[in-house]
Amino acid sequence: MYQYPTAEARIAEELAAVRPGLLPRYTAGLPGARAAVLTRLWRAFAHEPLPWITGRVRGAHALALRLADGRTLHGPLADPYATGDRVTAVRLDRDRHDDPARLMTALAVPHAAAFAAELGDSVASLALSRADADHPDEWPAGDARADDGSRDWEWEQRVVDGHPFHPNCRSRPGFSVADQLAYAPEHRPVVELGTLAVPAAECLVSGDWPDELRSGGDLLLPVHPWQAAHVLERTCVPWRPAHPLMSLRTLALDDDGPHVKTALSARLTSSVRDISAYSVEASAALTALASDLVARTDGLLHITRTLGAATAHSPDLAALLRESPRVYAGPGERVLPVAALPVSGLGDSPARLARLTRLALTVGLRLLDLGVALEAHGQNLLVVLSADGTPLRLVYRDLADIRISPARLRRHGITPPPLTGRLVTDDETALRRKLFGSLVAGALAGAAGSGPALGAALAAALPGLPRTPDLAALREGPVPAKALTLMRLSPETPGDLWTALPNPLVLEPGTRDQ
Repeated sequence: MYQYPTAEARIAEELAAVRPGLLPRYTAGLPGARAAVLTRLWRAFAHEPLPWITGRVRGAHALALRLADGRTLHGPLADPYATGDRVTAVRLDRDRHDDPARLMTALAVPHAAAFAAELGDSVASLALSRADADHPDEWPAGDARADDGSRDWEWEQRVVDGHPFHPNCRSRPGFSVADQLAYAPEHRPVVELGTLAVPAAECLVSGDWPDELRSGGDLLLPVHPWQAAHVLERTCVPWRPAHPLMSLRTLALDDDGPHVKTALSARLTSSVRDISAYSVEASAALTALASDLVARTDGLLHITRTLGAATAHSPDLAALLRESPRVYAGPGERVLPVAALPVSGLGDSPARLARLTRLALTVGLRLLDLGVALEAHGQNLLVVLSADGTPLRLVYRDLADIRISPARLRRHGITPPPLTGRLVTDDETALRRKLFGSLVAGALAGAAGSGPALGAALAAALPGLPRTPDLAALREGPVPAKALTLMRLSPETPGDLWTALPNPLVLEPGTRDQ
């Protein structure tokens, strides 16, 4: 049986103690938050290869899913590229479910209990996030939310709903309400980063570690306060105020200086976040490769440089200093993550979306042909906009999870970087999954908001692109996407799992939400 108190009740109790003014809006927002998470979950049921779903029957206006135990799930047709709060309820046989956590519990498939808890946390945290958005009467004194978006963090902090397709879009287990208000980007906090001194001889360093973060023979490693309190259990020396970006663990320094990627050993959305020694060691070689790649994109792409990286040979105590994307915006230009386009008011123009799509595919396919598949989801991929909102150029950040093909690089006369391990592969399927799964099924789909809008943008953008085998695969085949729910229900299987979505260029009307 489903047990109370639920995550919703727990958050309400904590909120009443720390920010009672938000409680009415939080309570009013719970049905919408349940629908938002249920929409993402139903999309997964409709399109992911979940082993306990044995058949899918699409009618004119509804979808029936046959389960291995003989039961049937009934719900609306599911557009795999749609965003928002579209699915308010589904039926499991005769029982109506509007709560994704209760639905997952009722399904009772392997690992459902743990996933149900995550879904409940996602609903409650999303309702909390929405409650604190666009209500200036509740903003703390001195909060800079009225700014015009010209600083690094402002557009990023306006993305309230998190991942557009993951049911765990706001799941933050281990974070109390006070933690979320203090550290989550959508709550617009100023976070006081600290440092821990570690003997330099005990650290792995890549790139240039600044003098500001050295003291005698020690390196001063920036530490997130949540990490210091909950994982390291050590007191840090105060260092600099900073503003959390979309990833929460990466922050922009208060003086528009570099971005600081901190180790934050908490499960956010799907993964436990830390910084591996592999990432630190690879950062300098990746930055050098990026410079070579950028020179081959005719000025359409910038890649932020990792200025320095260091680890105390522990994924829980490490940091990267990365160039701010703002350095690539000229006078009157703005740079913001593609994920922020829907909340910026600039993403609702079909012409702008088509221009962005052509720009992103031109760059993404060019780099893929050269031998590098970017993980160009809406958080890593940023767009430089003119004063009137026209997409001009792209900025990519965070090279930690790209894929590199030595064979393709050599084909173009590029010496592969001295790297081994998970970043390196010549497998065409893996390379195309990395780019198309993040860019088409991720960033562009999130900006478009529906399959028909994405299909129209692709149809307008594809003519004129160089006809490569990768482009042919995109035009003619299904679109790869991470099977995010299958991954959460398969804890025994490491790494990414994938599904194939209908190509938006030929999306059948029967796959759209009704």
